[in-house]
Amino acid sequence: MKIRLGILGSEDSVQIVRSIADEYPDFSCQSIPFREISEIVPLFQAHRHDVDMWLLPGRIAGVIAREWGGVRQPIFQILYKGSSLYKTLCEIFYTRPVQLTEISFDSILFEDLKQVFVEMGIPEEPAYVRPFEIGMTEEVGAAYHYDLWRSGKTKLAVTCTLGVKRRLEALGVPVYRVLPARSAVESVLNLILRTAEMQQARDAQIAVQMFEVDTFSRSREFQSADDLFAMEMNITQKLIAYAKSVQGALKTASAGRFAVFTTRGMVREATADFSALPAMEAFRQIDSYIVACGTGIGHSAYEAEFNAARALLMAKERDRGSWMVFFDDKTILGPLGGREQIAYEYASERLREISRRTSVSLATLGRLASIWEKNRQSGISAQELALQLHVLPRSARRILGELERTGLAEVVGEESPGPRGRPRKRYKFLLDAEQE
Repeated sequence: MKIRLGILGSEDSVQIVRSIADEYPDFSCQSIPFREISEIVPLFQAHRHDVDMWLLPGRIAGVIAREWGGVRQPIFQILYKGSSLYKTLCEIFYTRPVQLTEISFDSILFEDLKQVFVEMGIPEEPAYVRPFEIGMTEEVGAAYHYDLWRSGKTKLAVTCTLGVKRRLEALGVPVYRVLPARSAVESVLNLILRTAEMQQARDAQIAVQMFEVDTFSRSREFQSADDLFAMEMNITQKLIAYAKSVQGALKTASAGRFAVFTTRGMVREATADFSALPAMEAFRQIDSYIVACGTGIGHSAYEAEFNAARALLMAKERDRGSWMVFFDDKTILGPLGGREQIAYEYASERLREISRRTSVSLATLGRLASIWEKNRQSGISAQELALQLHVLPRSARRILGELERTGLAEVVGEESPGPRGRPRKRYKFLLDAEQE
Protein backbone atom coordinates (compact mmCIF):
# COMPACT_ATOMS: atom_id res chain seq x y z
CA MET A 1 0.00 0.00 0.00
CA LYS A 2 1.36 3.42 -0.94
CA ILE A 3 2.02 6.13 1.61
CA ARG A 4 -0.37 9.05 1.17
CA LEU A 5 1.99 12.00 1.42
CA GLY A 6 0.58 15.50 1.87
CA ILE A 7 3.05 18.16 0.68
CA LEU A 8 2.02 21.44 2.28
CA GLY A 9 3.93 24.63 1.53
CA SER A 10 4.09 27.63 -0.77
CA GLU A 11 3.36 27.01 -4.44
CA ASP A 12 6.92 27.02 -5.74
CA SER A 13 8.37 24.82 -2.99
CA VAL A 14 5.53 22.31 -3.31
CA GLN A 15 6.17 21.99 -7.06
CA ILE A 16 9.86 21.26 -6.48
CA VAL A 17 9.24 18.71 -3.74
CA ARG A 18 6.40 17.03 -5.66
CA SER A 19 8.54 16.59 -8.78
CA ILE A 20 11.13 14.68 -6.73
CA ALA A 21 8.67 12.70 -4.57
CA ASP A 22 6.85 11.47 -7.69
CA GLU A 23 10.02 9.55 -8.58
CA TYR A 24 9.44 7.30 -5.54
CA PRO A 25 6.96 4.47 -6.23
CA ASP A 26 6.10 4.14 -2.52
CA PHE A 27 4.39 7.53 -2.37
CA SER A 28 0.98 8.74 -3.48
CA CYS A 29 1.50 12.50 -3.32
CA GLN A 30 -1.00 15.28 -2.83
CA SER A 31 0.06 18.88 -3.43
CA ILE A 32 -1.44 21.27 -0.85
CA PRO A 33 -0.11 24.79 -1.56
CA PHE A 34 -0.90 27.90 0.47
CA ARG A 35 -0.68 31.52 -0.63
CA GLU A 36 -0.89 33.15 2.79
CA ILE A 37 0.33 31.92 6.18
CA SER A 38 -3.22 32.27 7.55
CA GLU A 39 -4.32 29.40 5.26
CA ILE A 40 -2.03 26.79 6.87
CA VAL A 41 -4.24 25.59 9.76
CA PRO A 42 -7.42 25.40 7.61
CA LEU A 43 -5.49 23.32 5.06
CA PHE A 44 -4.32 20.93 7.79
CA GLN A 45 -7.93 20.60 8.91
CA ALA A 46 -9.34 20.12 5.42
CA HIS A 47 -6.92 17.32 4.49
CA ARG A 48 -6.45 15.56 7.83
CA HIS A 49 -8.25 12.42 6.59
CA ASP A 50 -6.54 12.40 3.19
CA VAL A 51 -2.90 11.83 4.15
CA ASP A 52 -0.83 9.38 6.17
CA MET A 53 2.14 11.70 6.62
CA TRP A 54 2.90 15.38 6.11
CA LEU A 55 5.94 16.79 4.29
CA LEU A 56 6.50 20.51 4.91
CA PRO A 57 9.08 22.49 2.92
CA GLY A 58 10.53 25.19 5.20
CA ARG A 59 10.05 25.91 8.89
CA ILE A 60 6.87 28.02 8.98
CA ALA A 61 4.17 25.36 8.58
CA GLY A 62 5.92 23.14 11.12
CA VAL A 63 6.06 25.89 13.74
CA ILE A 64 2.35 26.60 13.22
CA ALA A 65 1.46 22.89 13.37
CA ARG A 66 3.27 22.44 16.69
CA GLU A 67 1.64 25.52 18.21
CA TRP A 68 -1.81 24.53 16.97
CA GLY A 69 -1.45 20.92 18.15
CA GLY A 70 -4.16 19.53 15.88
CA VAL A 71 -2.05 17.43 13.48
CA ARG A 72 -2.19 13.73 14.31
CA GLN A 73 -0.10 12.31 11.47
CA PRO A 74 3.73 12.30 11.48
CA ILE A 75 5.24 15.59 10.26
CA PHE A 76 8.49 15.85 8.32
CA GLN A 77 10.16 19.15 7.48
CA ILE A 78 12.66 20.10 4.79
CA LEU A 79 14.48 22.80 6.71
CA TYR A 80 16.10 25.59 4.73
CA LYS A 81 19.65 25.14 5.89
CA GLY A 82 22.76 23.36 4.64
CA SER A 83 22.51 22.65 0.92
CA SER A 84 19.38 24.79 0.44
CA LEU A 85 21.11 27.86 1.90
CA TYR A 86 24.37 27.13 0.06
CA LYS A 87 22.50 27.15 -3.24
CA THR A 88 20.92 30.54 -2.57
CA LEU A 89 24.12 32.17 -1.31
CA CYS A 90 26.11 30.88 -4.29
CA GLU A 91 23.51 32.40 -6.61
CA ILE A 92 23.85 35.75 -4.82
CA PHE A 93 27.66 35.77 -4.92
CA TYR A 94 27.63 34.85 -8.60
CA THR A 95 25.24 37.63 -9.63
CA ARG A 96 25.80 40.50 -7.16
CA PRO A 97 28.79 42.24 -5.52
CA VAL A 98 27.46 42.30 -1.96
CA GLN A 99 28.78 41.57 1.53
CA LEU A 100 26.98 39.04 3.68
CA THR A 101 26.57 41.66 6.38
CA GLU A 102 24.51 43.66 3.86
CA ILE A 103 21.88 40.94 3.50
CA SER A 104 18.75 40.50 5.62
CA PHE A 105 17.25 37.04 6.21
CA ASP A 106 13.87 35.88 7.46
CA SER A 107 12.37 32.59 8.68
CA ILE A 108 15.86 31.12 9.23
CA LEU A 109 17.43 30.33 12.57
CA PHE A 110 20.52 32.38 13.40
CA GLU A 111 22.50 29.28 14.37
CA ASP A 112 21.69 27.54 11.05
CA LEU A 113 22.85 30.56 9.08
CA LYS A 114 25.94 31.02 11.21
CA GLN A 115 26.89 27.38 10.63
CA VAL A 116 26.76 27.94 6.88
CA PHE A 117 28.95 31.02 7.25
CA VAL A 118 31.51 29.01 9.23
CA GLU A 119 31.55 26.19 6.71
CA MET A 120 32.03 28.69 3.88
CA GLY A 121 35.00 30.24 5.71
CA ILE A 122 33.23 33.58 6.28
CA PRO A 123 34.49 35.21 9.52
CA GLU A 124 31.56 37.65 9.95
CA GLU A 125 28.33 36.73 11.71
CA PRO A 126 24.93 37.28 10.07
CA ALA A 127 23.87 40.85 10.85
CA TYR A 128 20.12 40.83 10.16
CA VAL A 129 18.21 37.61 10.82
CA ARG A 130 14.54 37.35 11.79
CA PRO A 131 13.29 33.85 12.64
CA PHE A 132 9.63 33.03 12.10
CA GLU A 133 7.38 33.27 15.15
CA ILE A 134 3.67 32.71 15.69
CA GLY A 135 1.69 35.74 14.54
CA MET A 136 4.21 36.85 11.95
CA THR A 137 2.56 37.59 8.59
CA GLU A 138 3.88 38.19 5.08
CA GLU A 139 3.33 41.91 5.60
CA VAL A 140 5.45 41.89 8.77
CA GLY A 141 8.22 39.94 7.07
CA ALA A 142 8.27 42.25 4.05
CA ALA A 143 8.30 45.35 6.28
CA TYR A 144 11.32 44.00 8.17
CA HIS A 145 13.37 43.72 4.96
CA TYR A 146 12.02 46.92 3.42
CA ASP A 147 12.89 49.10 6.42
CA LEU A 148 16.46 47.80 6.48
CA TRP A 149 16.87 48.29 2.73
CA ARG A 150 15.31 51.77 2.68
CA SER A 151 17.59 52.93 5.53
CA GLY A 152 20.65 51.74 3.61
CA LYS A 153 21.63 49.04 6.09
CA THR A 154 21.14 46.26 3.55
CA LYS A 155 21.37 45.87 -0.20
CA LEU A 156 19.14 42.85 -0.67
CA ALA A 157 16.87 40.40 1.16
CA VAL A 158 16.74 36.61 1.42
CA THR A 159 13.36 35.13 2.32
CA CYS A 160 11.96 31.65 2.85
CA THR A 161 8.41 32.82 2.11
CA LEU A 162 6.92 33.26 -1.34
CA GLY A 163 4.43 35.87 -0.10
CA VAL A 164 7.26 38.01 1.30
CA LYS A 165 9.19 37.70 -1.96
CA ARG A 166 6.24 38.92 -4.01
CA ARG A 167 5.67 41.90 -1.71
CA LEU A 168 9.34 42.91 -1.78
CA GLU A 169 9.45 42.65 -5.56
CA ALA A 170 6.47 45.00 -5.73
CA LEU A 171 8.38 47.45 -3.48
CA GLY A 172 11.48 47.29 -5.66
CA VAL A 173 13.67 45.52 -3.09
CA PRO A 174 16.23 43.06 -4.53
CA VAL A 175 15.18 39.71 -3.10
CA TYR A 176 16.20 36.06 -3.35
CA ARG A 177 14.06 33.09 -2.37
CA VAL A 178 15.42 30.04 -0.52
CA LEU A 179 14.03 26.83 -2.02
CA PRO A 180 14.68 23.19 -1.11
CA ALA A 181 17.74 21.57 -2.67
CA ARG A 182 17.28 18.15 -4.25
CA SER A 183 19.66 16.47 -1.81
CA ALA A 184 17.68 17.87 1.15
CA VAL A 185 14.38 16.62 -0.30
CA GLU A 186 15.74 13.14 -1.00
CA SER A 187 17.18 12.88 2.51
CA VAL A 188 13.78 13.58 4.09
CA LEU A 189 11.90 11.29 1.69
CA ASN A 190 14.21 8.41 2.64
CA LEU A 191 13.60 9.20 6.30
CA ILE A 192 9.83 9.01 5.68
CA LEU A 193 10.21 5.55 4.15
CA ARG A 194 12.13 4.30 7.20
CA THR A 195 9.53 5.83 9.50
CA ALA A 196 6.72 4.11 7.58
CA GLU A 197 8.38 0.77 8.19
CA MET A 198 8.49 1.50 11.92
CA GLN A 199 4.83 2.59 11.87
CA GLN A 200 3.83 -0.75 10.43
CA ALA A 201 5.39 -2.41 13.47
CA ARG A 202 3.63 0.12 15.73
CA ASP A 203 0.28 -0.66 14.11
CA ALA A 204 0.68 -4.25 15.29
CA GLN A 205 0.58 -3.15 18.95
CA ILE A 206 -2.33 -4.39 21.05
CA ALA A 207 -5.26 -2.03 21.54
CA VAL A 208 -8.10 -2.43 24.02
CA GLN A 209 -11.25 -0.34 23.79
CA MET A 210 -13.27 -0.28 27.00
CA PHE A 211 -16.93 0.77 26.72
CA GLU A 212 -19.21 1.63 29.62
CA VAL A 213 -22.91 1.51 28.81
CA ASP A 214 -26.01 2.47 30.79
CA THR A 215 -29.33 0.96 29.76
CA PHE A 216 -31.34 1.75 32.87
CA SER A 217 -30.98 5.52 33.46
CA ARG A 218 -31.73 6.39 29.80
CA SER A 219 -35.16 4.82 29.94
CA ARG A 220 -38.04 7.21 30.67
CA GLU A 221 -40.61 4.47 31.13
CA PHE A 222 -40.86 1.46 33.36
CA GLN A 223 -39.20 -1.53 31.75
CA SER A 224 -39.24 -5.08 32.93
CA ALA A 225 -36.10 -7.09 33.58
CA ASP A 226 -36.72 -8.86 30.28
CA ASP A 227 -36.88 -5.52 28.45
CA LEU A 228 -33.61 -4.37 29.98
CA PHE A 229 -31.98 -7.71 29.20
CA ALA A 230 -33.14 -7.48 25.57
CA MET A 231 -31.77 -3.95 25.34
CA GLU A 232 -28.42 -5.04 26.75
CA MET A 233 -28.31 -7.94 24.28
CA ASN A 234 -28.98 -5.49 21.43
CA ILE A 235 -26.09 -3.31 22.58
CA THR A 236 -23.88 -6.39 22.86
CA GLN A 237 -24.73 -7.40 19.29
CA LYS A 238 -23.84 -3.95 18.02
CA LEU A 239 -20.49 -4.06 19.87
CA ILE A 240 -19.80 -7.53 18.44
CA ALA A 241 -20.39 -6.12 14.96
CA TYR A 242 -17.95 -3.31 15.70
CA ALA A 243 -15.38 -5.76 17.08
CA LYS A 244 -15.57 -7.75 13.84
CA SER A 245 -15.10 -4.56 11.78
CA VAL A 246 -11.78 -3.91 13.56
CA GLN A 247 -10.83 -7.61 13.42
CA GLY A 248 -11.08 -7.84 17.18
CA ALA A 249 -12.85 -9.80 19.89
CA LEU A 250 -15.42 -8.62 22.46
CA LYS A 251 -15.46 -9.69 26.08
CA THR A 252 -17.59 -8.60 29.02
CA ALA A 253 -15.38 -6.87 31.59
CA SER A 254 -18.05 -6.35 34.25
CA ALA A 255 -21.70 -5.32 34.51
CA GLY A 256 -22.27 -2.60 31.91
CA ARG A 257 -18.64 -2.61 30.79
CA PHE A 258 -17.27 -4.27 27.65
CA ALA A 259 -13.77 -4.57 26.15
CA VAL A 260 -12.80 -4.95 22.50
CA PHE A 261 -9.33 -6.46 21.91
CA THR A 262 -7.79 -5.49 18.56
CA THR A 263 -4.68 -3.75 17.19
CA ARG A 264 -3.55 -0.14 17.14
CA GLY A 265 -3.61 -0.09 13.34
CA MET A 266 -7.26 -1.18 13.15
CA VAL A 267 -8.34 1.44 15.71
CA ARG A 268 -6.30 4.08 13.89
CA GLU A 269 -8.13 3.31 10.65
CA ALA A 270 -11.57 3.15 12.31
CA THR A 271 -11.08 6.52 14.00
CA ALA A 272 -9.42 8.36 11.09
CA ASP A 273 -6.03 8.40 12.79
CA PHE A 274 -7.49 8.92 16.26
CA SER A 275 -9.39 12.05 15.29
CA ALA A 276 -13.04 10.94 14.92
CA LEU A 277 -15.60 8.45 16.18
CA PRO A 278 -16.09 5.31 14.06
CA ALA A 279 -18.54 6.01 11.24
CA MET A 280 -20.78 2.99 11.85
CA GLU A 281 -24.55 2.83 11.81
CA ALA A 282 -24.40 0.37 14.71
CA PHE A 283 -22.84 3.02 16.93
CA ARG A 284 -25.40 5.63 16.02
CA GLN A 285 -28.15 3.23 17.15
CA ILE A 286 -26.63 2.76 20.62
CA ASP A 287 -24.84 6.10 21.00
CA SER A 288 -27.23 7.34 23.70
CA TYR A 289 -26.38 4.33 25.89
CA ILE A 290 -22.58 4.71 25.75
CA VAL A 291 -21.39 6.55 28.86
CA ALA A 292 -17.78 6.72 27.70
CA CYS A 293 -15.07 4.83 25.83
CA GLY A 294 -11.39 4.54 26.72
CA THR A 295 -8.83 3.14 24.29
CA GLY A 296 -5.51 1.85 25.59
CA ILE A 297 -2.43 0.98 23.53
CA GLY A 298 0.28 -1.31 24.88
CA HIS A 299 3.01 -3.80 24.13
CA SER A 300 1.07 -6.48 26.00
CA ALA A 301 -2.61 -7.22 26.57
CA TYR A 302 -2.20 -6.33 30.25
CA GLU A 303 -0.62 -2.94 29.49
CA ALA A 304 -3.24 -2.13 26.84
CA GLU A 305 -6.14 -3.06 29.15
CA PHE A 306 -4.62 -1.07 32.02
CA ASN A 307 -4.23 1.98 29.77
CA ALA A 308 -7.80 1.54 28.51
CA ALA A 309 -9.09 1.68 32.08
CA ARG A 310 -7.14 4.93 32.60
CA ALA A 311 -8.54 6.39 29.39
CA LEU A 312 -12.08 5.39 30.37
CA LEU A 313 -11.78 7.23 33.71
CA MET A 314 -10.58 10.35 31.89
CA ALA A 315 -13.40 10.08 29.34
CA LYS A 316 -15.99 9.87 32.16
CA GLU A 317 -14.65 13.14 33.57
CA ARG A 318 -15.76 14.82 30.35
CA ASP A 319 -19.12 15.01 28.60
CA ARG A 320 -21.22 11.88 28.31
CA GLY A 321 -20.21 9.80 25.29
CA SER A 322 -16.59 11.02 25.24
CA TRP A 323 -13.82 8.84 23.81
CA MET A 324 -10.23 9.17 25.06
CA VAL A 325 -7.01 7.35 24.05
CA PHE A 326 -4.08 6.46 26.33
CA PHE A 327 -0.99 5.53 24.29
CA ASP A 328 1.94 3.36 25.35
CA ASP A 329 4.21 6.43 25.63
CA LYS A 330 1.82 7.89 28.25
CA THR A 331 0.40 10.43 25.82
CA ILE A 332 -3.33 11.10 26.15
CA LEU A 333 -5.50 12.20 23.23
CA GLY A 334 -9.11 13.24 23.01
CA PRO A 335 -11.96 13.58 23.05
CA LEU A 336 -12.24 11.87 19.66
CA GLY A 337 -14.67 13.59 17.35
CA GLY A 338 -14.70 16.68 19.55
CA ARG A 339 -14.53 20.20 18.18
CA GLU A 340 -11.23 20.73 19.99
CA GLN A 341 -8.90 17.80 20.59
CA ILE A 342 -5.77 17.99 22.70
CA ALA A 343 -2.79 15.69 23.17
CA TYR A 344 -0.80 15.88 26.38
CA GLU A 345 1.47 13.83 28.61
CA TYR A 346 -0.18 11.85 31.42
CA ALA A 347 2.42 13.22 33.83
CA SER A 348 1.63 16.72 32.59
CA GLU A 349 -1.97 17.06 33.75
CA ARG A 350 -0.41 19.74 35.92
CA LEU A 351 0.48 21.69 32.76
CA ARG A 352 -3.18 21.82 31.72
CA GLU A 353 -4.00 23.54 34.99
CA ILE A 354 -1.15 26.03 34.46
CA SER A 355 -2.33 26.75 30.90
CA ARG A 356 -5.77 27.66 32.24
CA ARG A 357 -4.20 30.02 34.79
CA THR A 358 -1.87 31.79 32.36
CA SER A 359 -1.83 33.00 28.75
CA VAL A 360 0.78 30.37 27.84
CA SER A 361 -0.49 27.58 25.56
CA LEU A 362 -0.35 23.92 26.56
CA ALA A 363 1.98 23.18 23.63
CA THR A 364 4.42 25.86 24.75
CA LEU A 365 4.27 24.69 28.37
CA GLY A 366 5.11 21.16 27.27
CA ARG A 367 8.17 22.44 25.42
CA LEU A 368 9.14 24.59 28.42
CA ALA A 369 8.97 21.55 30.69
CA SER A 370 11.22 19.60 28.32
CA ILE A 371 13.69 22.52 28.05
CA TRP A 372 13.76 22.93 31.83
CA GLU A 373 14.73 19.30 32.32
CA LYS A 374 17.99 20.11 30.48
CA ASN A 375 18.66 23.39 32.32
CA ARG A 376 17.77 22.67 35.95
CA GLN A 377 21.30 23.20 37.27
CA SER A 378 22.12 26.54 35.65
CA GLY A 379 18.72 28.13 35.03
CA ILE A 380 17.85 29.75 31.72
CA SER A 381 17.86 33.27 30.28
CA ALA A 382 15.37 34.84 27.89
CA GLN A 383 17.94 34.71 25.08
CA GLU A 384 18.59 30.99 25.62
CA LEU A 385 14.88 30.26 25.83
CA ALA A 386 14.27 32.17 22.59
CA LEU A 387 16.82 30.02 20.76
CA GLN A 388 15.33 26.77 22.04
CA LEU A 389 11.72 27.79 21.38
CA HIS A 390 12.62 29.31 17.98
CA VAL A 391 11.02 32.65 18.87
CA LEU A 392 12.23 36.21 19.21
CA PRO A 393 13.79 37.24 22.56
CA ARG A 394 10.89 39.58 23.30
CA SER A 395 8.46 36.66 22.99
CA ALA A 396 10.61 34.62 25.39
CA ARG A 397 10.69 37.56 27.81
CA ARG A 398 6.88 37.80 27.62
CA ILE A 399 6.54 34.08 28.48
CA LEU A 400 9.00 34.35 31.36
CA GLY A 401 7.24 37.47 32.62
CA GLU A 402 3.87 35.72 32.60
CA LEU A 403 5.25 32.72 34.48
CA GLU A 404 7.00 34.98 37.00
CA ARG A 405 3.78 36.99 37.52
CA THR A 406 1.85 33.83 38.36
CA GLY A 407 4.56 32.42 40.63
CA LEU A 408 5.66 29.73 38.18
CA ALA A 409 9.14 31.13 37.55
CA GLU A 410 11.60 33.07 39.66
CA VAL A 411 14.87 34.90 39.07
CA VAL A 412 17.82 32.91 40.46
CA GLY A 413 20.70 35.09 39.26
CA GLU A 414 22.10 37.43 36.66
CA GLU A 415 24.92 37.31 34.13
CA SER A 416 26.71 40.00 32.15
CA PRO A 417 27.12 39.32 28.42
CA GLY A 418 29.91 41.88 28.20
CA PRO A 419 31.42 44.95 29.86
CA ARG A 420 28.75 47.24 28.40
CA GLY A 421 25.71 44.99 28.12
CA ARG A 422 22.81 44.97 30.54
CA PRO A 423 22.79 42.03 32.99
CA ARG A 424 20.64 39.13 31.85
CA LYS A 425 18.34 37.47 34.36
CA ARG A 426 18.44 33.71 34.77
CA TYR A 427 15.21 32.00 35.70
CA LYS A 428 14.12 28.88 37.51
CA PHE A 429 10.83 27.24 36.48
CA LEU A 430 8.31 26.05 39.07
CA LEU A 431 6.12 23.95 36.79
CA ASP A 432 6.04 20.92 39.11
CA ALA A 433 3.57 21.03 41.99
CA GLU A 434 6.18 19.87 44.50
CA GLN A 435 8.46 22.80 43.59
CA GLU A 436 5.96 25.47 44.64
